[in-house]
Amino acid sequence: MSPKPLVPPLAACLALLVAPPGAAAPSLELGSTSEGSLALSVNLDTLVDLDHWHPGLALRLGTGLLLLPGDDGDDNAAWRLTPALRYAVGGPVFLEAGVGGALFLETELGGQALSNAFQFENRLALGIRLGQGSEMGVAAVHHSNAHMDWPNDGFEIYSLVYRQAL
Repeated sequence: MSPKPLVPPLAACLALLVAPPGAAAPSLELGSTSEGSLALSVNLDTLVDLDHWHPGLALRLGTGLLLLPGDDGDDNAAWRLTPALRYAVGGPVFLEAGVGGALFLETELGGQALSNAFQFENRLALGIRLGQGSEMGVAAVHHSNAHMDWPNDGFEIYSLVYRQAL
């Protein structure tokens, strides 16, 4: 099998790096899949204020790499695009919900067939702003191909999230 090109994910990360100062925020997500394997995500995102539409509303645009180490060489990784609407519930607490996509290197995850490399990503998160640009939260993400092909088993990732604005 030939190596997968890294140009699209690197270009997306570079685009976020050249965003205005203070707009980009790196984040780490550490969690577990619904099959019990480790999941690590390294992301870069920016927050777009949507107060002109509704007070407390924002759009988080993110991209990053999802790393899924496996047993016996069945590791997998994906490049993710993760837009999410964020609503400030009150004070520093916020909720996020979004639908994005992920492009996986392999079409198998721990013996489970993904059927194709592209998977949709549905995300729900709850977080709190800590101060000086940092945030902490929990997230639940479901990956599946939305019945574009069979099998459509899908899988979930439950994770802790830490984000720090640059």
